Amino acid sequence: MLTRLVPAAFATFALAAPALAQTDMPFALDWRFEGPSAPYFLAIDNGYFSDADLNVEITEGNGSLDAIPKVATGAFPVGFADINSLMRFLDQNPGAPVTAVMMIYDKPPFAVVGRKSLGIEEPADLEGSVLGAPPPDGAWAQFPIFAAENDLDMDAITVEEVGFPTREPMLAEEQVDSVTGFSFSSTLNLLRLGVPEDDLTVLLMADHGVDLYGNAVIVNTDFAAENPEAVTAFLGAIAEGWKAAIADPDAAIVSLLERNPAADAELETQRLQMSIDDNVLTDYVAENGLGGIDEDRMAGAIEQTQTVYEFQNEPDAALYFDGSYLPPAEELMLQ
Repeated sequence: MLTRLVPAAFATFALAAPALAQTDMPFALDWRFEGPSAPYFLAIDNGYFSDADLNVEITEGNGSLDAIPKVATGAFPVGFADINSLMRFLDQNPGAPVTAVMMIYDKPPFAVVGRKSLGIEEPADLEGSVLGAPPPDGAWAQFPIFAAENDLDMDAITVEEVGFPTREPMLAEEQVDSVTGFSFSSTLNLLRLGVPEDDLTVLLMADHGVDLYGNAVIVNTDFAAENPEAVTAFLGAIAEGWKAAIADPDAAIVSLLERNPAADAELETQRLQMSIDDNVLTDYVAENGLGGIDEDRMAGAIEQTQTVYEFQNEPDAALYFDGSYLPPAEELMLQ
């Protein structure tokens, strides 16, 4: 009798035993749910996060700087933000518990987008023109470096503060001559508004002397110290999401549309592909994998930042990027 009861009792215990708890890792994006965010939703739908015992909910942002204070205060353990803005934030808030742990935009999408019909074809044309720039915009934050590298007189440019929702419409309506923004965002938004493609000039700052990195996954360092395995697993799932999106962009956009049904599938597929081709899958990433940085290039980026920004404290690359949480290199290869 006893031998019959033991298996039954074990079965009852197994049913009553709680499932292993997942680690909650809400993820604060820099911007709206558009094509370049599709890999993260694909990572959710393909089970990359759940397979790593992570519960990930993704939240929209309002610009490249938006996620930094969210992560620094611990409101979010992880986020997505411009590493150059992170440098300045940490300089102004010494000891804040936030750092970058995975580079995503190896080539930043910072750009000035103008209209040829309004006289904008090269950097020099910005002098004497009206430039629309949202104050929290990552591209606007780097514009002084772009201006310095191209010998532009900032006083000769009329800068109009604009909101993110009105930026491209104002250019479409010829209220400004150009705008700062991410190349894949502003360009495609203007095409959607009916501006002819052959009337657009896209001045990618990285092609005009700005040797900076772009957006990276950032982490609250207190959370990371307490949950190092979870952070590494999260970054591994991010890499898998990008790998899957590169292999099948259409599947990634399906995942995006489930969160943003109003999005234009064709437009967002084009936007995703632009980010892959221009910003994510660079020659460096193809050879070394996603996520890491080149120390010499980072040192150069800090030097370039110092030409237009006076650090209050001695800049230290180790404060801005910590690659120790990255998964093994073979897991980061995208092709």
